[in-house]
Amino acid sequence: MPFSAQPPASAEPYVLSASLDNARHLSSLLRAVHFQDHATCFATASGLRVTVEDAKCIQANAFVQAEIFQEFSVQEESVMFRINLSVLLDCLTIFGTSSMPGTSTALRMCYRGYGYPLMLFLEEGGVVTVCKINTQEPDELLDFDFCSTKVVNKIILQSEGLREAFAELDMTSEVLQITMSPDKPYFRLSTFGNAGSAHLDYPRDSDLMEAFHCNQTQTNRYKISLLKPSTKALALSCKVSIRTDAQGFLSLQYMIRNEDGQICFVEYYCCPDENISEAEV
Repeated sequence: MPFSAQPPASAEPYVLSASLDNARHLSSLLRAVHFQDHATCFATASGLRVTVEDAKCIQANAFVQAEIFQEFSVQEESVMFRINLSVLLDCLTIFGTSSMPGTSTALRMCYRGYGYPLMLFLEEGGVVTVCKINTQEPDELLDFDFCSTKVVNKIILQSEGLREAFAELDMTSEVLQITMSPDKPYFRLSTFGNAGSAHLDYPRDSDLMEAFHCNQTQTNRYKISLLKPSTKALALSCKVSIRTDAQGFLSLQYMIRNEDGQICFVEYYCCPDENISEAEV
């Protein structure tokens, strides 16, 4: 759908400008990391990353590649600002979350740089709405230093397998215990709730297992309260990559396919609650 509402001309060039034929592609992805009011936006020529953190223990990143946008232009090496994510989502869904069949909300997003608001031009059915959202100085983000060379264990599961696990395990438990091993039980999820202990095992040759690369046995516990926000991304995803490093830090990377078949990613990093000795397992 051609976008008829063009931003007014100005002597100040935009350091970031982007267009989407369907704003829902962006809003659904941002909803998957919306567990705090504020987020940090980081744009480079390769695309847009939106980061949300809580309690210096968990970080979520939504990645929208430049190819997803109909237009994506960054005039500096990188553009970074903090924004109220709740307000941004309200603006993106200003025409409602469910459009009439055959219609969608077109989006043009512009940002002039430090100190300026993020401007959204939204059009649906010939009606144009302009939103200006104040931006803030970005906070320093956590660096989990989770590079591929430091990954000890990695598996890729079809998302339905993990969705079933979260439905079956006892969520009254304070922690989710994850065991990854080159030997049995291979991949085990455990909870310790009011009804007692519960374990769910996935053999390495399970139909749900797409890849299995475990180098050593690791058992770590993670606060369920920190992992619960990631279920928003899990609900949208088709595959999930589960990785741990030597310190037990957890990476959950969700592959999400939008209505047009385009692939985006949401990644959650979570620090371990405690390390478990083999005697406790």
